[in-house]
Amino acid sequence: MIPEIIILAMIAAFLGMRLYSVLGRRAEHEEEIIPTNRFDRQDEDAQPRPPQQATSELPQNERAIAGFPPAIERGLREISSADRNFELLGFLEGARGAYEVVLEAFWRGDKEELRELCDDDVYESFAAVIDEREEAGIRMDNRLIRVEDVTVHSAELDGRIARIAVRFVSDIASVSYDKDGNVIAGSLDDAVESRDIWTFSRDVRNSDPQWLLDETDQG
Repeated sequence: MIPEIIILAMIAAFLGMRLYSVLGRRAEHEEEIIPTNRFDRQDEDAQPRPPQQATSELPQNERAIAGFPPAIERGLREISSADRNFELLGFLEGARGAYEVVLEAFWRGDKEELRELCDDDVYESFAAVIDEREEAGIRMDNRLIRVEDVTVHSAELDGRIARIAVRFVSDIASVSYDKDGNVIAGSLDDAVESRDIWTFSRDVRNSDPQWLLDETDQG
């Protein structure tokens, strides 16, 4: 029994590394991070901006976009100009919801739901890890404890394709079981900090407003 548990633990560790390569990097959670408002944060290397009194008279979406470093602001403005229905705050709210739904679908092995939310490359990466997990007889019980921060990492308009990379900082508790229900890795009592950068894309000329997850990376 002991050798079998050791082998399963090694398999779980391998799948854990595969999981990190798909979802991003995790670091041990040492202290609680207080969420900050990134919409009004100015990059240290950015040029001075007009006084707040001038931007306060702009529409809400314009104020949100104006709070980013120049490169991100330029990309967001190009996307907003190409898609008049684009609203940054609404997009970020939707991205956060997609982050939670995709994680939950991946953890329970729901390929059908992942297919609807991801492009082909990302879906195939998720599906491969799910298949490896099932073949090894490993069951995951992961919990998204909280999403602490959601902010735009980059934005660009490539022809008619809009791409926005979003950085998520969250706390996740994870535990893996073998086919007999024995714990082989992790604990639900110890949440770890996860930092992920997920890129969402959309054809701005498409009437379908849905954004698809088309890349995952470390945060």
